[in-house]
Amino acid sequence: MIKVTRLNNSVLQINAETIQSVEANPDTVITFINRDRLLVKEPVEEVAQRIVQYRRILMHQSPSAGPPGASGWLPAA
Repeated sequence: MIKVTRLNNSVLQINAETIQSVEANPDTVITFINRDRLLVKEPVEEVAQRIVQYRRILMHQSPSAGPPGASGWLPAA
């Protein structure tokens, strides 16, 4: 998830995996794979940098670690 700011100053966390494109028109428009669009205050370059940073974090996580919070926990039988 990445944090963005709507034009009304509300902060929103969005799933970076569902972003199809980011463009300046002149406001920054994020288009999702389902064709929904979101106008944000951050410039295109900043949104792109946040996506790259998010993906770097995912790539550096240990594959043996499993999902967050799953270590040592088992569901009740």
